[in-house]
Amino acid sequence: MPAATDLANAWFAQRGWKPFAFQRKVWAAVERGESGLLYANTGAGKTYAVWLAALRAFKAQAQGRHAAPLQVIWITPMRALAADTARALQAPIDEMGLPWSVGVRSGDTGSAERARQARRMPSVLVTTPESLTLLLTRAQASNDFATLRMVVVDEWHELLGNKRGVQLQLALARLRRWHPGLPTWGLSATLGNLQHALDVLLPQGGQLVRGRQDKVLQVDTLVPEHIERFPWAGHIGLKMLKQVSREIDASSSCLVFTNTRAQAELWYQALLEERPDWAGLIALHHASLARDTRDWVERSLKEGTLKAVVCTSSLDLGVDFLPVERVLQIGSAKGIARLMQRAGRSGHAPGRRSRITLVPTHSLELVEAAAMRQALAAGHLEGRRSPRLCMDVLVQHLVSMALGSGFEPQQLLAEVRSTWAFADLRDSQWQWALDFVCHGGSSLSAYPDYQRVEMHPDGLYRVASERLARRHRMGIGTIVSDASLHLKYWSKGGGGKNLGSVEEAFISRLRPGDTFVFAGRVLELVRVENMTAYVRRSNARKAAVARWNGGRMPLSSELADAVVQQLDAAAHGRFDSPEMRAVRPLLTVQAQWSALPTTGTLLAETFKSRQGWHLFVYPFAGRMANMGLANLIAWRVSREQPLSVSIAVNDYGFELLSPGPVDWASYLPQALSTENLLEDVLASLNAGEMALRRFREIAQIAGLVFGGYPAAQKSMRQIQASSGLFYEVFRKHDAGNLLLGQARDEVLSEELEIDRLRAQLLKLTDLRLDLRVMERTGPLAFALLVEGLRETLSTEKLADRIARMVAELESIAG
Repeated sequence: MPAATDLANAWFAQRGWKPFAFQRKVWAAVERGESGLLYANTGAGKTYAVWLAALRAFKAQAQGRHAAPLQVIWITPMRALAADTARALQAPIDEMGLPWSVGVRSGDTGSAERARQARRMPSVLVTTPESLTLLLTRAQASNDFATLRMVVVDEWHELLGNKRGVQLQLALARLRRWHPGLPTWGLSATLGNLQHALDVLLPQGGQLVRGRQDKVLQVDTLVPEHIERFPWAGHIGLKMLKQVSREIDASSSCLVFTNTRAQAELWYQALLEERPDWAGLIALHHASLARDTRDWVERSLKEGTLKAVVCTSSLDLGVDFLPVERVLQIGSAKGIARLMQRAGRSGHAPGRRSRITLVPTHSLELVEAAAMRQALAAGHLEGRRSPRLCMDVLVQHLVSMALGSGFEPQQLLAEVRSTWAFADLRDSQWQWALDFVCHGGSSLSAYPDYQRVEMHPDGLYRVASERLARRHRMGIGTIVSDASLHLKYWSKGGGGKNLGSVEEAFISRLRPGDTFVFAGRVLELVRVENMTAYVRRSNARKAAVARWNGGRMPLSSELADAVVQQLDAAAHGRFDSPEMRAVRPLLTVQAQWSALPTTGTLLAETFKSRQGWHLFVYPFAGRMANMGLANLIAWRVSREQPLSVSIAVNDYGFELLSPGPVDWASYLPQALSTENLLEDVLASLNAGEMALRRFREIAQIAGLVFGGYPAAQKSMRQIQASSGLFYEVFRKHDAGNLLLGQARDEVLSEELEIDRLRAQLLKLTDLRLDLRVMERTGPLAFALLVEGLRETLSTEKLADRIARMVAELESIAG
């Protein structure tokens, strides 16, 4: 066997590879016991940089037939990636003949495998943040992790900006307490704020290693054969079907990304209807499909037997599909990093070209496509920031650490404060969290179920009962979503084949006999019972498409800025890309009837119709921030004169429709002030109702609301009712409850994007207001007008109404 220092070089040489400079740098750093963040393109070789470093550094631990158990923990953000990662780690072990073993621990791990791991852990364990925390709750956890030498956090950018990342920070703090200086490495791509990512992962410091960034990324656009000058969101969509099918036909293997599961279902069915001969050659992949279906799709992609897979973000990350030649993106990716991530699913190997083709679903997305390429060339990537002081996660962590051997408060406090997320935790906040898990705070002390932790005579805090311990283990994690129903075929003898899951909110709107599309099939609802929807096949031609939440992605600030730069160039007569030349007829009408937005102006338009007086404003702030701006302006103006408005928004701007005239030229400048922003935003929106919805998630994470046992899960209605009761009890009798404040803060930061809103207002104050009085609706305003009509008209009536409006405007435009 080669010497330890030659292991990696020898294995690379067997494959005819040469290690890159960044890989050698990581190997040397790990041998010195250092930590860091490795940042490199997708497919550049990050996994082997860190994994071979571990094999080199810890080869001496492999004595006899087996290496010591649990040498390395490999964190992955998705269960779907765990098996693929394990296979990638196993290959060098087998070929080098090392006595290491690789295991997987996630929500999908079977009881037999869990029992084997309980007897002896594998040398390297691939796991998720939730499963790692569960392992830390075992009484013998310190012994289980006694031989740990290294932690690797894969796809760190996917965990950094959410509560799962906070949960992982706390778990890593526990491991570092047992192993001070524990080498920890993060792997990441497509991230704009690397120093922050490094600081959060390694609060005690580490090095940033930049890998290969020279990967060829080809971004092109499938330009529609006909450009409509009055666009509205999604209206092209399936009109691009023939062009997309031709591109798929010309490719050996490709991924067709959509932004929502409903859109994936529609495109998969449409492609099969367009090309019936592709049955068995194309597939569908999204997170709600049954696990065995997803596994089959991923395996077939790897084997190169599928021509195309219509998918969602379920295939965004890390899974290595070498046969994939190109990617098609249906609709805007809404962010530059997301585009790069998806493009990297093709050509997933060093030296291979990645190609992504953008398929617009309305004409203005051609401008976004040109902006994407410009932003990529300039290296403008979105950053992600870690949440701070998530008290619901801290409460859950306290109970988790009280399981098994328990905790000593001051020792655990130091551990918690060692994380980036809780570095500023005040003594009063810590004491509140401790009191809350011990007796439910000031309002729940009479209820035994909320006296979850108690102090024992030895000074350690432990969970009060085995029943509460079992309940807590079932709720560990921070992923909270609307309740899902299992979807199964109906059979007289009982449930048939499992098809996947669908949100309760969608099924609740259907009656037995109604049809819907799922997994590319038209299904008829038979009955619903015990959190399971039973269905049968249907031959109906028209059916609803199963809907899931989570598809609302706002335009990123970086991409929005790039879009405005493209429009500014067009305003000055420059159309430098195929996309901008294609959309020139639309922009010409916009310029003739009104004006084009520029980097130095804030375009606003007024227009009178039979519906009333319209104001259209184009801040290009993304859907959520535009909603905040619209409500803020309407509320501020209403203080000066009685005003009743309806609001419509998209990523580019917003519309305010009032029954009477408003002097917007006078009101707008003062309505865009940042003064008293927080108070005015809270007053302008139904912030109380929004905070109540947000509190439902916080209550579940903090363990106030129990979702039920596997055979008797509570419905979302029951969970909402329970969390609503807690919200009202705390609001009336425990106003200082930190979970209430957290709900308001999360509404402001995540739903209203208050920081982006403030930054946008500051930017707008530097722009010249360009207020145009319109005789008719222009192309930019038309898209907003349709958004408003969606709220009041059925789909068929909306289509008829839009067709008449477009015909009239086209005749005027000539």
